[in-house]
Amino acid sequence: MLKLSNLSIGIKARVKAIDAKKSVDQRLMVMGLLPGMDVKVVQVAPLGDPIAIEFQGRRVSLRRAEASGVLLESVA
Repeated sequence: MLKLSNLSIGIKARVKAIDAKKSVDQRLMVMGLLPGMDVKVVQVAPLGDPIAIEFQGRRVSLRRAEASGVLLESVA
């Protein structure tokens, strides 16, 4: 299973599930990141953490540990 924390820059994927037990993931869902939506990593900090993701015209930065709760599937 692909995790958001492992997605390469510029690759688009679809959210399959979000671990809503984590408060960060709950906040992502409140911001509009829901299963079935497309997301992509647009920027990575020089040391690899945090990462900037984009979905629905929004750009959000989060740590890789936080992004690991978002499970993805590839977009055809």
